[in-house]
Amino acid sequence: MGLALSSKKRAALTMRRYSKPSTKQLPKGLAIIHEDQDILVVDKPPGLLTMGTDTEKSRTAYFMLTDYVRKGCAKSKKRIFIVHRLDRDTSGVLLFAKTQEAKEALQNQWEETKKKYLAVVHGRCEKNSETISTYLAENTAYAVYSTRDTTKGKLSRTAYTVLKATKDFTLLEVDLLTGRKHQIRVHLADIGHPVVGDKRYGKKIKDHQRLALHSKSISFRHPSTGEQLTFEARVPKDFKKLVGSLNRVPAEQTHPTDA
Repeated sequence: MGLALSSKKRAALTMRRYSKPSTKQLPKGLAIIHEDQDILVVDKPPGLLTMGTDTEKSRTAYFMLTDYVRKGCAKSKKRIFIVHRLDRDTSGVLLFAKTQEAKEALQNQWEETKKKYLAVVHGRCEKNSETISTYLAENTAYAVYSTRDTTKGKLSRTAYTVLKATKDFTLLEVDLLTGRKHQIRVHLADIGHPVVGDKRYGKKIKDHQRLALHSKSISFRHPSTGEQLTFEARVPKDFKKLVGSLNRVPAEQTHPTDA
């Protein structure tokens, strides 16, 4: 493992942790939040896959960031490693490793890693906060659903807190307590408040096509130094179209997230 950071470098990293994402842009709107010798943290735009599929290989965050670390040289042996994934239509903080050792260290602590999301949902929630617990399973059409059959599903837990409510929509801060496929979307649909723009588990609305789900922040121990880090992406501008001003939305008690 690497050496501990000097006090000067540690102070610089702390300032960066609480600053807005870097203005340095990659193709397709992918923005770097932080980079060092072990990790690469980015703000992923909606509509971009994390990794390739059978039908899409190059329009992915993984492909673009691999090209970035290789500086366009196809013969370079530099690469990145996928630590976790975001759905294509989910925006926000996405973490990659730059070495196999860093990837393994990050995944070994994944249960302790804190992941917070913002979601705009239909309707006004009756409870200001709640933890939703169900067993999630997947059918042959790759749709996820809640089941009482513990032999079919995996226990999944999602906690939310209401940040703001309007006549038609509610803005939630969501703590992902387990990490199942489509977990947030299914759980919020289960309680009658599907995520706005969720065509699979919710309902379409003409004026907002994108999924209103955003990976707000991630907190973890640095794989080399052991320092506890928190990285955050700004709230997407289109969230304001749904719930109005976001000036009062808390941002890990660090800086305003109003974009």
